[in-house]
Formats: sequence, structure tokens, C-alpha cells
Amino acid sequence: MDNKRINTICVHGVRDNNNITGAITVPVYQSATFTHPGVGQSTGYDYSRLQNPTREALEKTVALLEGGTDAMAFSSGMAAMAVLCELFSPGDHIIATSDLYGGSVRLFNHVVKKNSISVDYLDTGDIESLRRHINLNTKAIFVETPSNPMMQLTDIRAVSAACREKNILLIVDNTFLTPVYQKPLELGADIVLHSGTKYLGGHNDTLAGFLVTGNAELSEKLRFLYKTIGACLAPWDCFLILRGIKTLAIRMERITENAGHIAEWLGRHKKVKSVHYAGKGGMISFEVENSDIVTNILRGVRTILYAESLGGVESLITYPILQTHADVPEEVREVLGINDRLLRLSVGIEDVYDLIDDLEAALE
Repeated sequence: MDNKRINTICVHGVRDNNNITGAITVPVYQSATFTHPGVGQSTGYDYSRLQNPTREALEKTVALLEGGTDAMAFSSGMAAMAVLCELFSPGDHIIATSDLYGGSVRLFNHVVKKNSISVDYLDTGDIESLRRHINLNTKAIFVETPSNPMMQLTDIRAVSAACREKNILLIVDNTFLTPVYQKPLELGADIVLHSGTKYLGGHNDTLAGFLVTGNAELSEKLRFLYKTIGACLAPWDCFLILRGIKTLAIRMERITENAGHIAEWLGRHKKVKSVHYAGKGGMISFEVENSDIVTNILRGVRTILYAESLGGVESLITYPILQTHADVPEEVREVLGINDRLLRLSVGIEDVYDLIDDLEAALE
């Protein structure tokens, strides 16, 4: 399966070696614990916090998609992020993308910094500035690209080169583009983070998170934290994410096609001041002329749903200053352009002309 293309990997995943029934889908092994054949013997599964057959199939599939050697499935993206941050110790320094998901900022500012780990937010697309801010205590650079919600891009390969010079980790949040459009490990990243709730699951019905690595030492450290903290993904949720991944590539293709049309249409609308789109994926942010227009859009959309989150088959529209980025300090939001006129749109797989009609009616 390793040499298969991504559409095939999404559909077939990895083989469930425990399945002797011929079931096409991986069964839900809804068991917390497993019997031992004898003293000092194991089936390979002892307790589901350590590993479960359904979760193992999912983790191996995600690792294969990302080109890694190990993946860990967590109960949410933020659970994955929290375990990731346990790699660091008091006195360590992290550099993070300035335009970052609000939940990540909240964790860094209120939990990580509490543990005497410093975090600086920079434009990670500015490599020279990045190099200047690396100090003796810097242990990692955390990149989200495209960024959330302003869709700024970072050259992962260039940041990786800077990290290699200083022997520090490069961590990339790949939630927005997924391995369909971006494989950070192949570009030099050490760890990839996903909110699996989003595009990997794809149906707005399951929480999940992932850490993926191709480094055996990092895998061992993360696996130790994983089993110790215990924020693992339950078997049924693993089944749902596996089901979602089967259509990941084809969903991303349709979503990108729709988003391209919508970004172009928004760019021509007289009430829209600016449009931010990375060219691939389904995430668009756009700024309108005033906050009254925002209110009208959020009240007026019918096909598009006013809701948090992203990455599902349904199109969702979000107001970052009140939702995803409410915990980001106001002065920081203003600098980044996250103001009361900015909306974030997660484009789904509906007919694109129905989505445009919906936006057009709401903008009038």
C-alpha cells in the first residue's frame, strides 16, 4: 500500500490484521481491556488507553497519508496539542505563527506560559526575522500554514532549514490543507498536528486530533506521554474518522473547486473589501465594508450555516472575533486584521451556485 496514490490510500487505508471475517470496514473493537493468553503473553493489545485495534488501523492510515512512521489519535485536536506541549520544559522557548487558531493561542498563553515556557508569535513567512528570534532556549517553531484565519503562507522547507541549523523541532498544523495538498514531513517538519474533527472526519460529527512523526525518538517520547496522559480516541470515534477518510481526497477536490469560484466571486462584490484564500482547500476569509453587513450575512444565510468549526461537507460561516479567536487579545487581533468586519467561510461540497446565491442574497 505504501506506493499507492493518495486516493487509493484514503479508500483502503491499511489492512486490519485482526479481521478474519472479511469485513470491508474495520470493525469497532469496543473493549477497554483484553485477555492475556498466558503469563507474560499478549495478543498485542492489553488496555485500550495504550492501543486498540480500531485505533491502530486509523493511526497507521493517517501515518501513511502523511508519509510518517507513527501517528497517535487523540480525543480532540486540542488534546493532541496539549500532549505535544509536554515535550517542553520550564525555561524552553517556542516560536509560533502569529496568525494562529485561537484555541492554540489560548493553550500557549494560559497553560504553556504558566509552566514557564515562553512563546513568541511571529510572521513565520519572514524567514530572516524568524532566524533573528531563535535563541539558545528555543526548542521548536510551531507553524500553521495556511494560517487561521488570514490564510498567510509559510515556506515549510525554508523554516525547516533554519530549524536544522539550530537543532530545533519544526511542528506544523496541517489541518487546513490535509495531506491531500500538503505533506509537511516530506518538506522537513518533525511533527504534524491535525484537528481530525475537520477535514479528516469531514462530517461535523466527531471530535479527534492527531500527532504524526517520522522520527523514532519523537515517536517514543510522544507514545509515553500518550499512554500516561490518556487522551486517546475511543474506538467508535476511530471508526467514524476512518469512514470520513475514505472520501477525503474526493471531498477536498470538490471543496477546492467550490472555494475557488466563491473566492473569485467575493473578490468582485462591491461590499467586499478583501478576500484571503490560499488557492487550495476550502477556507476563505473576507472583509466587508462594515459590521452591519456582517450582521446581515450571519442572519441572512440559509444554505450556509452560521456555526463554528470547519472542514465538513456542509458550508459553515464563522465570526472570528466572537468565536474562534475571541480569546486572542484585541490589540493582537487588530494588528492581524481580525476585526469586526471579517468573516471566515468553510466551503463544503454543495452546488457552488447555491452557495453563491445564498451569499448574494445575504449581502443585499
